[in-house]
Amino acid sequence: MTSHTFGFAAEAWKSIRADFELYRESAYRHAETETNGVLLNERGKAAGIDPYSLFIGPEVRAYAYASEELIDHWSRWGRMTFSEWERQHYENAQ
Repeated sequence: MTSHTFGFAAEAWKSIRADFELYRESAYRHAETETNGVLLNERGKAAGIDPYSLFIGPEVRAYAYASEELIDHWSRWGRMTFSEWERQHYENAQ
């Protein structure tokens, strides 16, 4: 038998994660438009990095492969991680 508390938490996490994915898709499209599609630097291109992957995960990785145009975009618009998204969700819920 699964814990009701765990089940509730898992469903809440899935919902928050789904909302974040909608945000991430929007942030990616906005960046793609503003940078004219120049999202990766030469290192990122050579490594075969998926530019969409720069919108999640560690900041150090994202900045290691991001183009100057994308870094400039993030300096103006921000780069929210899932952890920040989740924290804001719970702060706003209180």
